[in-house]
Amino acid sequence: MPKIVDHEERRREVLSAASTVIVRDGIDAATSRAIAKEAGLSNGVLGHYFTDKDEILLSALRHSHQRIRARITRRVEGLTGLAALREVLLDNLPLDAERDQETRLEISFWSRSLAVERLAAVQRAEAAELRAAVRQLLEQARTAGEIRTDDDLGVVAERLLALVDGLSLRSLLYPDQLVRAELERILITTLEAL
Repeated sequence: MPKIVDHEERRREVLSAASTVIVRDGIDAATSRAIAKEAGLSNGVLGHYFTDKDEILLSALRHSHQRIRARITRRVEGLTGLAALREVLLDNLPLDAERDQETRLEISFWSRSLAVERLAAVQRAEAAELRAAVRQLLEQARTAGEIRTDDDLGVVAERLLALVDGLSLRSLLYPDQLVRAELERILITTLEAL
């Protein structure tokens, strides 16, 4: 009797393996062969699920973003304005092992996205979605009187997201200089200044 393969589960295994290789060894080391080995599959099996390496990488990035969105949605349930904004921004910082790995994965894609337009397009679309959510929460906070800024909220959203990106990158590069508690303190202080 032939073995029944759950194709969606197999795809998730490959995406998990791709993420592991990228985070552990770097995006340049994430070859089809390395991903297949990490997943415990033959290199040829990957061709049944993905057309090429970039599709695997793109799918791994999207899969990570889907998990992050689901987690953030749970975290902000019932919250609005400044409270929801705080949760969204904190969730985007590498404050625990899971988010540390997600941040490493995300940052690994930045340089490749500069060279591969398909990856850049996904990065831009995902960033635009996050920026819109942050701007909407800023508007809720301003309407509720939780923040008092006359600045353009689109610009404020960009500043907050640039802060999150910068803190995340610096935390990964200089873990002894910027500990997790300091990341959180800097972000909270910035929000309080609004």
